[in-house]
Amino acid sequence: MNIDKYSPFPIYYQIQEWVKQLIEDGEWKPGDKIPSENELCDKFEVSRMTIRQAINNLVEQGYLYRKRGIGTFVQLPKVEQKLQGMTGFTEDMLSRGLKPSSQLLSFGLVPATAKIADRLRIQEGESVYEVRRIRLADDEPIAFETTYLSPTLVKDINEEILQQSLYEHLEQKLGFKLIRATQAIEASIATDNEADHLHIPKKAPVLVMRQWSYAEGELPLEYVKCIYRGDRYKFITSISRNK
Repeated sequence: MNIDKYSPFPIYYQIQEWVKQLIEDGEWKPGDKIPSENELCDKFEVSRMTIRQAINNLVEQGYLYRKRGIGTFVQLPKVEQKLQGMTGFTEDMLSRGLKPSSQLLSFGLVPATAKIADRLRIQEGESVYEVRRIRLADDEPIAFETTYLSPTLVKDINEEILQQSLYEHLEQKLGFKLIRATQAIEASIATDNEADHLHIPKKAPVLVMRQWSYAEGELPLEYVKCIYRGDRYKFITSISRNK
């Protein structure tokens, strides 16, 4: 690649896009170590500050990651979740050729807070199941999930079931027909506890998704709060222009 010094695009941006293209074309694969900053400076005959700006941007965008004292490496591509259709984590991962699994952190009855009671249409303080799990794709933790279920509706739940697909149990074993869900997504930073479980730095960027799901007859089955790793997950949606 040749740097175009007369381009309206800054030099760091041209280098950034060159690296990005190599990754997207598969020439640089996940886990590959990229050339050092000094090597890239020599290649493009630019300052180290310019190279560092390009690399920093790619780290922030999730294309690269650094190992202190070792170098910079190509990141695994982000897991994409489309915001169309109602699917569970297990279905999403299988559709992408990834192996889904769960690590159950805790499971038991807790008193419903005002927000949980509102979502599940029960009384505040009423007992609900609280399920805390780490969701993994190809054995890599990518989400910290907390699910609340009403025990009057969702019965026969145990730890063995929670290691698998909850939606499959709800539909095939309990006979519920899931029809719709509402999702709210926002950016945040990981707490110390979330960072430890997701194997990311403390205060790393995360995506927080809250979802409340309904079965046929408008039965509120679950309320979920899920913390997704910002470096490994992204949501995609298609929109149409209203005229």
